Amino acid sequence: MIVRSSRELKDVYQDLRSGDIFLGTLAYKHLKQSVLIDLLERGILCFPSPLSQLLNNSKAAQALILKKWMLPHTFVITRRADLIDTINLYNRLKIGPVITKEDRMHCGHGVRKWDTIEVLYSFMALSESSYPFIVQPFLEGFMDVRVLIVGDYMEAYVRNNPNNFRMNLSMGGENYPYDPDENLERFCHTAMERGKFPYAHLDIAITDDGPYYLSEIALDGGTKGAKIDRKDLVKKKKILLERLANIS
Repeated sequence: MIVRSSRELKDVYQDLRSGDIFLGTLAYKHLKQSVLIDLLERGILCFPSPLSQLLNNSKAAQALILKKWMLPHTFVITRRADLIDTINLYNRLKIGPVITKEDRMHCGHGVRKWDTIEVLYSFMALSESSYPFIVQPFLEGFMDVRVLIVGDYMEAYVRNNPNNFRMNLSMGGENYPYDPDENLERFCHTAMERGKFPYAHLDIAITDDGPYYLSEIALDGGTKGAKIDRKDLVKKKKILLERLANIS
């Protein structure tokens, strides 16, 4: 059996057997993690993978699992003790301004800059509900590049905002095409392989002296600034998932 929508999945959920296939992303709002684990345990094949769907919904999970590709000294803060440990490290390394990313916020709305990590700690004393979140050093002098990869299709463009450190186009940023080299392509593909993403929208920070850092990865995202329009991109994703299902 091949199931191609969350609505169809709900109708046949109890009848699924090992080897059946679900194509698409789950629409369950509060039970998504439980359903993905259940499908895995029952031997149901999912495309995109359960791991990629979980990472897609959590910046904190991305920072935990894809830490190797991210800016050095990026940490997931799940409780006050984590924050204290990070304060000690940042102060020892003389790291100044920091960035935090709220776990499930998109379009740059959950990204905040703090002059020091001590200022962040003072705020968190009054906001226990903000856990978990990501903290990392504030990076200056970098190029923000959005990369789209679906099968053999790949394109990239720079997002730039001279009036806001948030480069998101929804925050007023501008864009122009970017020609990715083999090193950037390899970097993106290795991150995708680790997270088991069949396709991805990747935000990459390229520093002035060369290193690449993964800012965020998603199964879907805005196409403003891309050459390809959303309709064609969605079509490419569906074709790729069907091909993966046939291979399986």
